[in-house]
Amino acid sequence: MIVGPLQVFTGNANPDLARRVCSRLEIPVGKVSITPFPDGEIDVKINEDVRGRDVFVIQPTCPPVNDSLIELLLLVDTLRRASAARVTAVIPYFGYARKDRKDEGRVPISAKLVANIITRSGVDRVVCLDLHAAQIQGFFDIPVDHLYGSRVFLDHFQRNRMFGNDGCVVAPDVGGIKQARAYAKLLGLSLAIVDKRRMSSDMAKAMHIIGDVDGKRCLLVDDMISTAGTMSEAARALRENGASEVHVAATHAVFCGPAKERLEAAPIDSIVVTDSIPLRESSPSGVTVLSCGDLLGDAILRIHQGRSVSKLFPV
Repeated sequence: MIVGPLQVFTGNANPDLARRVCSRLEIPVGKVSITPFPDGEIDVKINEDVRGRDVFVIQPTCPPVNDSLIELLLLVDTLRRASAARVTAVIPYFGYARKDRKDEGRVPISAKLVANIITRSGVDRVVCLDLHAAQIQGFFDIPVDHLYGSRVFLDHFQRNRMFGNDGCVVAPDVGGIKQARAYAKLLGLSLAIVDKRRMSSDMAKAMHIIGDVDGKRCLLVDDMISTAGTMSEAARALRENGASEVHVAATHAVFCGPAKERLEAAPIDSIVVTDSIPLRESSPSGVTVLSCGDLLGDAILRIHQGRSVSKLFPV
């Protein structure tokens, strides 16, 4: 059911993506002022009427993560107090997602805490793109629409005819098997897995390959690239096992710490990411950026009109 007229607002995390979404929806980006105080606090003012409107706030919680998160919370609170009929938080990249369980004693479950905070801020619904852990949907006590970047990447691969009978989709670790299997099915390719051992928080060692990659054009897929330890080691392992080419596709281009140096030194033929996060100075050269703006715009329109979001994705 349509709640009221559709409006889209954005914070400072990724305004370019918000403009692409609004271009797809053929509406202007909502007018908002976000001003920092001298002490670092943030002030927000919505500069147009939102009473009775169906409002979507596009704000990935990407670096600077805490500033992006606080902006999102303040925008939601402002819209609620301005009598918006419904507020949906569109969070293409969900920060703190990697801390989704207690993996040792005396540590937080950060993803659950952040989900609680967003829910309590007054959000009615959340839209996310390729969550690091699918179970994070259950951390919210409100509806969550989980979108998949596969639609964006598949269009790119098929349009450029990148993979034929010699192609192989590779999961860079055991945790990525489900995502890699989905890509392999949609592209009609074989599947392989890199057996990884994590040495520290930013260093991983590829042990061996499960599956045949000899002479194959390999596609490594993951939800994000952070410090690039996993991807760079996986690429080397694939080459050592006879892969003819190694291509990388990751939805979220976090690219922090030594990522640039690692990726540029790794035997990788191409890297493709989406614009869920703006590329930073620490990004490696030669990265292809695909926009998820149309995907997000289509999902927003379907939510606004009360139609199925799952039909956006091939089975």
